[in-house]
Amino acid sequence: MQQLTIISEIVPVLARDKEVAMPGENDQPGQIITIERHILKEQSSFPEATGTLTTLLYDIALAGKIIASKTNRAGLAEILGRTGDTNIQGEQVQKLDRFADATFFRMNDHTGRVALMASEEHADFLPIPEKYPAGKYILLYDPLDGSSNIDYNICLGTIFCIYHKISAGRASLEDCLQKGRQVVAAGYLLYGTSTMLVYSTGRGVNGFTLDPAVGEFLLSHPAIRFPEPPRYYSVNQGNQNYWSRGVQEYTAWLQGRKPGSPNLSARYVGSLVADFHRNLLAGGVFYYPADTRDPEKPHGKLRILYEAIPLAFLAEQAGGRGSDGTQNILDIQPQRLHQRIPFFVGNLELVEQAETFIRTYG
Repeated sequence: MQQLTIISEIVPVLARDKEVAMPGENDQPGQIITIERHILKEQSSFPEATGTLTTLLYDIALAGKIIASKTNRAGLAEILGRTGDTNIQGEQVQKLDRFADATFFRMNDHTGRVALMASEEHADFLPIPEKYPAGKYILLYDPLDGSSNIDYNICLGTIFCIYHKISAGRASLEDCLQKGRQVVAAGYLLYGTSTMLVYSTGRGVNGFTLDPAVGEFLLSHPAIRFPEPPRYYSVNQGNQNYWSRGVQEYTAWLQGRKPGSPNLSARYVGSLVADFHRNLLAGGVFYYPADTRDPEKPHGKLRILYEAIPLAFLAEQAGGRGSDGTQNILDIQPQRLHQRIPFFVGNLELVEQAETFIRTYG
């Protein structure tokens, strides 16, 4: 299909040791830059690029367009409400959850680019069917972040993370349980007032907005960095009574009730992608600490593979940091496919202060 050539090779991943101009450095004001133009410009410096990762990323972008077409019509189509099933996380499955999950898998199961996938919605990893060739990349994804907000017309998102296959043979669980330092590319799609694709291949973060008139993602946010000073903190303070003293003291500091406080404003959507995206553009910190409300989840709620690692990777590429409150998320060795973890992510200083308060007060 001709459209599948729109993105060419994402070259920085294939040659991390080479100097590459940051995206947007040589672009002229007022230029319309499609994903095709943006990536081809980088590819021209690397004749060894094969196009495999590029096409995989475009498959993800295309899946995002399909999902966006449904989220934008959710109030009109028969796609609202629950399926009646419960996923591996113990959460009620929404119809859009199932649609997004199936869309991501079907866009990537037959291409020969992916060796294995894993989704937040499934208990086990998803091998490529034997009738299709297996590729060299591993794709992990949360197909529809924030799905509890579907019925209320609040922003939703998709989070994805790509690794190289490291196991022998077709693929195995080992390929999924890689540290964040081994990430090849990661990003998210945001379905809101516009649809955005924000991703990084390890050379900075760039954001593309879908122009529905032409059906293409256009570069709208080149070389994104967390701005200073930060403006917002994002947390579910309904759980505050269940937090450790360190997290409560940290929250008081963010609010301006401690010396040296940044005195931030509170903003919390309850859709991780939406909260992260706002803080990425405006400056701030999102956190979902461990709490004692649910004895079954004493180590935090968010998933390290599908949420924490990809967003921590993006944060670091944008000058920020992701942490579990004690160490960098990207340095943690995942142990299980659906491992949960406390999560702090945002401006570097704000996340480092969280670690300081937790280290001091517990």
